[in-house]
Amino acid sequence: MKAYWFDNSDADQRLPHDSGRPVPESTLESIGVLYSRHPSLSTVDDLAKQRSYRNRDEITVSPQAMGDVYESKVKMFFDEHLHEDEEIRYVRDGAGYFDVRSEGDDWIRIRLEKDDLIILPAGIYHRFTTDSDNYIKAMRLFKDEPKWTPLNRGNETDVNEHRKTYLEQRQGVAAH
Repeated sequence: MKAYWFDNSDADQRLPHDSGRPVPESTLESIGVLYSRHPSLSTVDDLAKQRSYRNRDEITVSPQAMGDVYESKVKMFFDEHLHEDEEIRYVRDGAGYFDVRSEGDDWIRIRLEKDDLIILPAGIYHRFTTDSDNYIKAMRLFKDEPKWTPLNRGNETDVNEHRKTYLEQRQGVAAH
């Protein structure tokens, strides 16, 4: 895992966009983003049990796996959005980027590779893209039935109850 401030360039989203300004893991934790490395699936199973993740599936994002819809799907994943549930991804192969909004609403880019696991809290604005290799295979873990419902950023999501809860939790963290 490598986290850094996104350079805000308009170049292809799959490029690194590395500003040269690293972001420490403690900053990610302060916005509710949790990272861990799992060379063994058994440690992912342990985490799933601890956090009550009952379901999982695997997704491969690549032109070979997705065919003609690949480009449109990658563009859709890159639209800024939130989820009403935690988003948990365990990278099995390949690499990709999650961009998350900082407390100041700037983008932090997080590069994930094989054996990296990330947990994004419900209500955080984020987006995803593959890297320039156009390939990632990831396990998705869920507390309930598998679902992936993105709510694109807008006036409605700014007042979404999960967004409000997320912001309240961050204020509580900042107060301590």
